[in-house]
Amino acid sequence: MLFRSLTVVGVGACAALTGVLLGLAWMVVSGSSTGLWLTARAAGLTSYLLLTLVTISGLVLSHPARHRLRWPNAAQRVRLHVSLTIFTLVFVVVHIVVLALDPWAQVGWVGAVLPFGSAYRPLPVTLGLLSLWAGIITGLSAGLAGRVTGRFWLMLHRFSAAVWVLAWLHGVFAGRDTASWMWMYAVTGIAVVTAAAWRYASAGRGDRLREVAESRTAKYAKEPV
Repeated sequence: MLFRSLTVVGVGACAALTGVLLGLAWMVVSGSSTGLWLTARAAGLTSYLLLTLVTISGLVLSHPARHRLRWPNAAQRVRLHVSLTIFTLVFVVVHIVVLALDPWAQVGWVGAVLPFGSAYRPLPVTLGLLSLWAGIITGLSAGLAGRVTGRFWLMLHRFSAAVWVLAWLHGVFAGRDTASWMWMYAVTGIAVVTAAAWRYASAGRGDRLREVAESRTAKYAKEPV
């Protein structure tokens, strides 16, 4: 577990350094002061799309009828979910570090770490920070599966819903070019809401069927033989 955590941190650090170097190279070659911001924006959009896939794959993993899926199998679905999560973390790190280093973005290290510390749209940026913190809690809770009794870890892992919602709000209200990307936020929003409705509607039917079965069992048990 420790080795995996260190691996994720190392990959994230390398990705952040790569993003910064790419942004600086853009500035040197093009002479534009927006190179770092463009790099950060691209990383932010990529991380949001990956987070959307993570959220949908998580809903599939927890669906009551997941055992009916023959491909990919259960192990492959879990590996896909974990891999998408790691890639999301990498691009989030790139997004945050590059914005913190970019003076044109007006976020700075304080704004990248502390709520309402950004000079640029402090509330939307803070929503992104809250999404990050909720994502960290969600990620750590995954390591508690099978190690903590009861459903404590599952309760923590359900912060993933807040992660996506906060990220959606952050993307819509923080981007300078949001108007040109509203179609993407609309499509991904509909996709996640549809997947969530499919997941929890099925859970409700499963609960009702179990209640009916239990009531019938109790009724038959009381009847004389």
